[in-house]
Amino acid sequence: MIDPRSRSSHLVGTARKGYKGRASRIAFVQEAIADFHATASIIPSSRYLARAMVKPLPLEEAEVVVEFGPGTGVMTRQLLEIVPTDARVLAFEINPRFVNYLQAEINDPRLEVVASGAENAGVELRRRGYRRIDAVLSSLGFGMMDESTCREIIQGLMPFLDERSVLTQFQYLHGLRWFQNNGNGKHKVEFFDLRTLLGSYFRTVSTTIVWRNVLPARVIACRL
Repeated sequence: MIDPRSRSSHLVGTARKGYKGRASRIAFVQEAIADFHATASIIPSSRYLARAMVKPLPLEEAEVVVEFGPGTGVMTRQLLEIVPTDARVLAFEINPRFVNYLQAEINDPRLEVVASGAENAGVELRRRGYRRIDAVLSSLGFGMMDESTCREIIQGLMPFLDERSVLTQFQYLHGLRWFQNNGNGKHKVEFFDLRTLLGSYFRTVSTTIVWRNVLPARVIACRL
């Protein structure tokens, strides 16, 4: 077993030898075992889910794109394939090993990996002088958060969005929320339709189902 403190360096080295896809999957699985609550999944998203997440976004002429929860960069690479050469992609990631992996593996001047949580997006965007973002791609595990945390993240984005902006977020079809009840410290499981929450902020909320993913997921596209 790889020592947790050396997981990142080991996996980056593997990727440099030409096994990028395999290293990405290994990196994600190891972090999922170490902290499932943070990854909210056991394997990276499939390319089919990544394509479906990118498709609704206005990327061809985008100037600033935000990604939440890039993990090992499956969707990050999809974004970079489409955005203009002078665009900026800010990928917010709280897992330090994923941060190191992304910085070592994706060599693209348009990408900035921000080692901070999604709830700090507003502060980080203002600090860099951004007043508007064209697109948001979120892989956050809202099903692992309580509603107040979900709302804090979404509300922090709203000042930067306008009628041309689009946000995409996916939710697994089982629709379950699993989080810790702060009242008694026990974990709670309940049904959670993320579309209802997003619909309280966005005028248009449309969905597409992606079956070729583990687990099958619903892609939610949101517009003001």
